[in-house]
Amino acid sequence: MPQTKPIVSVVNVVASASVDQKMDLNEITKKFPETEYNPEQFPGLVFRLTKPKTATLIFRTGKMVCTGAKSEELAIAAVNTVVQKLRKAKIKIKKDAIISIQNIVSSISLGGKIHLEKSARTLPRSMYEPEQFPGLIHRMLDPKTVMLVFASGKLVCTGAKKETEVYRSVHNLHSLLEEKNLMIYD
Repeated sequence: MPQTKPIVSVVNVVASASVDQKMDLNEITKKFPETEYNPEQFPGLVFRLTKPKTATLIFRTGKMVCTGAKSEELAIAAVNTVVQKLRKAKIKIKKDAIISIQNIVSSISLGGKIHLEKSARTLPRSMYEPEQFPGLIHRMLDPKTVMLVFASGKLVCTGAKKETEVYRSVHNLHSLLEEKNLMIYD
């Protein structure tokens, strides 16, 4: 059993969505002047919400990408809110958005330091090149995530599609670090 309890905080959830129809981005820009749309620079329109604080990219194909949410629920709520706002502004959207979570990025504190040199030699599927990047990169197979591991005991978990996968990844890595005596507690 690990000596400390990890503190996990979800920092970004990326969701993709589709309303399965063509969208007139110029019409959206006219009705929502606060949106950002510069087709010569980027083909998508940026629709920002303050609650939840997110940015949703809308493409003319009807595809959307929402970033910035702090949970799966908030990402789904943000996409649904954007669709509702478009409908309220008389932009015809026939179907509800089909939404799927693509990536969850979390920041974790393990409450102890980590011996990175030893970890790099001990943990499978790990890469540590301190001249290029100060953290160890550990690729986990189940759940399929990538953990950035820092000597300070801080981690960044990326690649999870569900919040439960973040917690499982953190637990698996923390237990492994403890088991192999790679954690240093003051």
